[in-house]
Amino acid sequence: MKRTRHTTEQIIEKLRQADVALGKGAKVPEICKTLGITEQTYYRWRQKYGGMAPDLAKQMRSLEKENARLKRLVANQALDMEILKEGYRPHPCDYTP
Repeated sequence: MKRTRHTTEQIIEKLRQADVALGKGAKVPEICKTLGITEQTYYRWRQKYGGMAPDLAKQMRSLEKENARLKRLVANQALDMEILKEGYRPHPCDYTP
């Protein structure tokens, strides 16, 4: 099958179409063929986007972006702290009791 990248909204729409077809008695392999996806992709999407509405998908995507940004920020801060620790070495004569 041709590999294509689906947006979250497209995935949710295809899952809704699949639900309708399942309600009419169609089997999963038939539905996947109609939608142009593999069964593995269908089950992966079902697990991740199950009963999600499009507005929730947008919110999830924005939260994932924010989470990635915060992880980068923490990683950079930890790196800066490590550099400062390695860079500062007090001279033995600087000690005053």
